[in-house]
Amino acid sequence: MKPLLGFSRLIDTITENIGKAVGWLILVAVLVSAGNAVIRKIFNMSSNAWLEAQWYLFGAAFMFAAAYTLSQNEHIRIDVVYGSFSRRVQHWIDLFGHVFFLMPFVLLMLYYLVPYVRMSYLSGEGSSSAGGLIIWPAKAILLIGFILLALQGVSEIIKKIAIMTGNMDDPTPYVPTHAPLDEAVGPEVRP
Repeated sequence: MKPLLGFSRLIDTITENIGKAVGWLILVAVLVSAGNAVIRKIFNMSSNAWLEAQWYLFGAAFMFAAAYTLSQNEHIRIDVVYGSFSRRVQHWIDLFGHVFFLMPFVLLMLYYLVPYVRMSYLSGEGSSSAGGLIIWPAKAILLIGFILLALQGVSEIIKKIAIMTGNMDDPTPYVPTHAPLDEAVGPEVRP
């Protein structure tokens, strides 16, 4: 189990570094957007390339941060239901979800994205908008994002198995974000 946990730590480190770095893409996208708006208003000029660059930056931030979100246990789930189970059951739910939902979806996306990106790159596909950017980098962002998500999915599966077998402590213990209904309703409302 130790080699697998070492591999998992390597993936987690890569994911964390990328996840923290892509936050800057949002700032760059905002600056590009603001710059494009100012130029459009002051000089009455516009550029499809700058608009598409903004979309590329937002897309990259979203796709590259998906694996980081998974590693931080911040992905979407139904907390009201999930939080009512014991931590052991939560680990089983997570493992089941990773193996039977996350990984098949990610692997299917990779299966379709590899030829999709390859064909776009080889053809030199360009934007349908006048003055737009080439398309293959945007498609490559999708592919890279799903590769990162697949790797992080493998890491999460390794960690769930290690936690459930007692080979490691839970690095992200779940704390319900919703108070039980009885505590959420104040005493003045109760009958």
